[in-house]
Amino acid sequence: MPTYRYLRDALKLPLAYNPTGEFIFPCIRGVYDKVSGAHSRYYLYYAPHEKPGGICVAGADSLNGPFSEYSHNPIIDNVLPSTTVSHVSSPHVTWDAATRQFFLYFHGENTTTRVARSSDGLSFRDETPILSTRLVPGLSETSYARVFEHALPGRGNKYTMVYMGNNNGRRRIYHGWSPNGWDGWQFAQTPLVNPEPDGLTDVSGPSLVFRNGTVYVAYHGNDGRMRITEVGDAFDRENHLGVFYSPVASDNGRAAAPSFGTDGGVQYMFYEAGARLSARICIARAV
Repeated sequence: MPTYRYLRDALKLPLAYNPTGEFIFPCIRGVYDKVSGAHSRYYLYYAPHEKPGGICVAGADSLNGPFSEYSHNPIIDNVLPSTTVSHVSSPHVTWDAATRQFFLYFHGENTTTRVARSSDGLSFRDETPILSTRLVPGLSETSYARVFEHALPGRGNKYTMVYMGNNNGRRRIYHGWSPNGWDGWQFAQTPLVNPEPDGLTDVSGPSLVFRNGTVYVAYHGNDGRMRITEVGDAFDRENHLGVFYSPVASDNGRAAAPSFGTDGGVQYMFYEAGARLSARICIARAV
């Protein structure tokens, strides 16, 4: 992993939609080559953690930021077509080239991960539950999911999900797979990454990283630092490689939930900084 250095807070303030004074779980996506007439070259998805949550978008023409709030946030609130939940949060957006649609994954409640789709990255429809605690016995939470194009050998899948599962009070990273990112999801019954080898009690906020001909999971731990573990193309190993980012003073003791992007050959990391109930979205740049 490159060395990342804090650049700036991501969002231009003040924000029109800011019900709780905190935001988590950034997801950065380039839309300039996917959407005609997009508001900006890059969309940054984020959400409050606390009730009522709400999936939000901001835009900028460079990953340097800062990002300007979309005027119609939240784009998904806690009143869903199928139910009303206490909150919705942890947005992750994937572009599905086969259908030319964006798939947005999010949780609400913490026991259920859902997906919705959109042709413009702003107006989402067809909200559908795809993962719940009943599908992985022993888990009391199944949330904070990210989905990537990655075929696992022998699974017949195109997309792979990594997410946080709460197993008897310990948060671990689990995975699932789907042929198309929308349905047909199956889920492994055992963890992919465990906290104990890192000397931790909890890990969460996983993101897949593809480098050096192999696959890694980047994630944060309960000590406020972000780590990386090699799992391999087949997700058949758990090689803990240690810390790749420690909080700087402006991170207020905690850095979490990384999302990575590249602009003009420069690598960026968007992340959540600060305590869970007062977090904000920050940008770091590779040096």
